[in-house]
Amino acid sequence: METKELRSKFLDKLQNSLKTGTFVKLTLSKPEHKNKELKNIYARLVEIKGESMLSFTLRHTTKDVTKNHPIAEAIAIIGSWLGSDFLNGDLYTTEEDIFIQYNKKRQPRIFTKPPSHQASQPTAHNKQKKRLVEADKNNVYLREMGIIGADGQVLPTGQKKFRQINKYIEIIDAQLQQSSLPADAHIVDMGSGKGYLTFALYDYLKNNLGMTPTIVGIELRQNLVDFCNALASKAGFEKLHFIAQDIQEYQPKRIDMLIALHACDTATDLAIAKGIQAHAQVIVVAPCCHKQIRKQMHCESDLQSILKHGILEERQAELITDGIRSLLMEAQGYKTKVFEFISTEHTSKNLMITGTKGKPNAEALAKVEAIKKQFGIESHYLEQLL
Repeated sequence: METKELRSKFLDKLQNSLKTGTFVKLTLSKPEHKNKELKNIYARLVEIKGESMLSFTLRHTTKDVTKNHPIAEAIAIIGSWLGSDFLNGDLYTTEEDIFIQYNKKRQPRIFTKPPSHQASQPTAHNKQKKRLVEADKNNVYLREMGIIGADGQVLPTGQKKFRQINKYIEIIDAQLQQSSLPADAHIVDMGSGKGYLTFALYDYLKNNLGMTPTIVGIELRQNLVDFCNALASKAGFEKLHFIAQDIQEYQPKRIDMLIALHACDTATDLAIAKGIQAHAQVIVVAPCCHKQIRKQMHCESDLQSILKHGILEERQAELITDGIRSLLMEAQGYKTKVFEFISTEHTSKNLMITGTKGKPNAEALAKVEAIKKQFGIESHYLEQLL
């Protein structure tokens, strides 16, 4: 087919999915270098004042911009972007996934895959204001964990945990929009604890997104594992399991998403390494404790006059530890983000590092070496594991 015919075919499939209600989402990526700040565009179907529209989220380096367009207008805009501003278009429907890719000569090709989503997404315009995990009297795990009462209302003592659960699911939802997890995704939560977030994730993926995930929680404390397995059975979560094991000893056959929240010190590195080695599409970690790097730090630059203060040295060690983790993930082909996340252990601040599979950063390792040299660091534990 000619270039225009292939683009028309892709747009026809988009239009048909919107008409038949099978549309899930659309992403445009691999931007041309005209606008270096614009990285990709994510589109979802919304309903505003009774009219169906496509909502575009234009993701820039430092900000996101949202614009809403009527369907016909939106399809025309997408057509103008394809092959010009963006070289890749990924259309996800409940019937099939359709991809259009342009080469350097602007010649496109189209191919399809079995659907990675089994249900379309909610179209409420104010989706971000709606709780992704709802309080409901039929929610067994929220009730058994003491977050809601028998009437389905969030208890005063459960308010903070309930907000944390929803913030966490919002973060995971954003990662899913940038990756293509299979419908039967295998997910490992290393250091799952009492399982608040593990249960919420399984619930959201299965009951909100229509996926059929298998989630395994790894936790050392046998009493918590027994509690979580009993609760999973009571909630009817057939593919949610918990194992009492050290994460270092856990040898999974497959990981599509790796999660490790509040794994202490080098346990975070162990988790990241297992995710990388298993070629996980998504890695989400929230580190705590940063002893390994702090013990090595010996700065001979002008910063030494500042780092002589213990509290400042501790904070610098945290920044360096997590910064190097991010760079090492980039070297392995992950697009990373580092941002503040409210801890489930009620600490006032904590960082979260997320990574989605992409292309290796050829300069990342050189940057790691420069940082190590500046602060007198011999090695980062994640380096050794990789």
